[in-house]
Amino acid sequence: MSTRKDKFSFKDNFYMELALDLARAREGHTGTNPSVGCVIVKNDEIISIGQTTYNGRPHAELNAIKNAYEDLKGAKMYVTLEPCSHYGLTPPCTNAIINSKFDEVIYSVIDIDQRVKGKTFKILKSKKIKVRKGLLKDKVKKFYLPYFYNRKKKLPYVVGKVAVSKNNLIYSKNNKKITNSKSDKFTHYLRYKNDSILISYKTLNKDNPKLNCRLKNKEKFSPIRIVLDNKLKTNTKSYLFKTSKKYNTIFFYNEAINSKILEFKKKKIELIKSKINSNKKFELSLILKKLYNLGCRNILVEGGNELTKSFLIKKMFNHFYLFKSPKKLAKLKDYKEFNGFNILKQNYKTRLKINSNFGKDTVTLYKK
Repeated sequence: MSTRKDKFSFKDNFYMELALDLARAREGHTGTNPSVGCVIVKNDEIISIGQTTYNGRPHAELNAIKNAYEDLKGAKMYVTLEPCSHYGLTPPCTNAIINSKFDEVIYSVIDIDQRVKGKTFKILKSKKIKVRKGLLKDKVKKFYLPYFYNRKKKLPYVVGKVAVSKNNLIYSKNNKKITNSKSDKFTHYLRYKNDSILISYKTLNKDNPKLNCRLKNKEKFSPIRIVLDNKLKTNTKSYLFKTSKKYNTIFFYNEAINSKILEFKKKKIELIKSKINSNKKFELSLILKKLYNLGCRNILVEGGNELTKSFLIKKMFNHFYLFKSPKKLAKLKDYKEFNGFNILKQNYKTRLKINSNFGKDTVTLYKK
């Protein structure tokens, strides 16, 4: 029986590290399922690897079993998350593991899904398969924090990001570019790792953003575009509106004339009517619940001052990145200053300054 006394070898650690790397590579791209990595070893040689398929199925274990180049009888499986043991849209991974006659299965952390949680151990042990768990547990648990949050709260994991100049401007009409190319590249990495991106119509109309991932060979992983627009005041000449037939685009609104609604629907935009509060603002908690039900699991908020402050005040960011440029921007007629610093420091106690890889820009990561 697996206990805390289980001792793992250097090779065990190496194989699980590889499985974790495989899981990380698919993070943000496995739909409503967690990203899992799997390594199969026989006679101290890796004979197969597997990852959760894009959009979630088949699972990593099934892919690894299918990819194996030799008989799996007597082999050992390393997997980051407890293999599933229930019937869903596909048969359980435990069936394939048993049928392949594995000698041993080592998984790092127990799945939080109640259909699976703790059941795999008993199922595999009953078939005379050796089972151990807890290998690299702390490191792998950290990786699955967003997934655990999704399952517990039934909400997306929300990452915020804002860029400010040396004099704390978030927007300046004659100089929209605040951060350098290295910071911009990290922003595109965040877009790559999140399945959805959220802004307000004010940001859309001011900046005319593309909201896509422009990292080389990663363009197809651009996030779903989500806009909060109470009365559908979005500029119909904007890039987002013009390209909505090509890219998944969702608009939340509260009231609009029928002709405007039809204009948006003709562009294949998904319109969702949502409640507003007494301050004429959307109830963000309802927005997040709806997005979770639509399959969004990791959301990046690239809002302006108002939207960012609303998320900060309600502590809705799980992580928040503050980019600061050494550039001082002119306070011309049309400019916007970020004034959420006090709320940020009050509500997000953990701060990690990231100085490397961003040139003269600085990036601070805030956590709850």
